[in-house]
Amino acid sequence: MASSAGTFSVIGADVVIKGNVSASADLHVDGTVQGDISCASLVQGESSLVEGAIEAETARLSGRVKGTITVRELVILRSARIEGDVHYDTLTIEQGAQVEGRFAGDAAKAAAPVVSGQVLELGQDEEQRLSLAG
Repeated sequence: MASSAGTFSVIGADVVIKGNVSASADLHVDGTVQGDISCASLVQGESSLVEGAIEAETARLSGRVKGTITVRELVILRSARIEGDVHYDTLTIEQGAQVEGRFAGDAAKAAAPVVSGQVLELGQDEEQRLSLAG
């Protein structure tokens, strides 16, 4: 989908995606994503499930998330159930939302792990590894 103003993509409630999702436009998820999501803006429906990392400029979460969230402007609605660490710059949490994980107000740093020619990688076992960028 072209990345022009006003465009968005929808993952319907009956859709299950096994793999990473990347969108240059806004994304609305009502279904299940078993993989990472990267987009400009994310809206998650109450019945949806994301099993993977989320990275976006803005997000409104109201479903279930199992994974790390890195969002500059994050809104967690009362129906949200989150298991994982949350990195943000601006955070709003409605009363009743459930989060099991750590909060860190460092979304800009968490989203850009390249420092002085070095790249920070996460292995499959979630162990941090440091590699030199060529």
